Amino acid sequence: MKLNKNLVLVGMMGSGKSSIGKILSKKLQYEFIDTDNKIEEIEKKTISEIFKLNGEKYFRNIEEIISLKFLKLNNKVIALGGGGFINLNIRKYVQKKCISVWLDWKNETLINRIKNSKKRPLAIKLDNLKLKSLIIKRSVMYNLSDYRINCDKLNKKEIVEKIINLYENS
Repeated sequence: MKLNKNLVLVGMMGSGKSSIGKILSKKLQYEFIDTDNKIEEIEKKTISEIFKLNGEKYFRNIEEIISLKFLKLNNKVIALGGGGFINLNIRKYVQKKCISVWLDWKNETLINRIKNSKKRPLAIKLDNLKLKSLIIKRSVMYNLSDYRINCDKLNKKEIVEKIINLYENS
């Protein structure tokens, strides 16, 4: 069923937004857009390189411009970067025009997935306690999404089915 609204996945880095988003888009027959990948394509650099060469502030500005550009399209499954929904302008647009789902996991699950990842520039310098603090801080914003799925006891197929059910009954 086409709702003419984007389905936006939010959550911490490592929460599975990209892998779940790809499966969802096939099931819904929507295009999948990963904003982090789009940023890398447009900037012709990895996110780690952008952070290193231009800094986080530059990255956040680019993230806002690119995310809003793709959020304005219709019938897409969009995976926002971990910090995307923290941005007030992105969040307001998503809340007004899209259906958002927070992929929520236990802190320990996320920490195990993201520590030691060279692809996640914010996480590289953080120990487990600081990572946990970042997760808790961001969760306050993620909680403003339309729906929240506790993913820890679910497999990808079950997560996708739950999201489709929520989306189609919105």
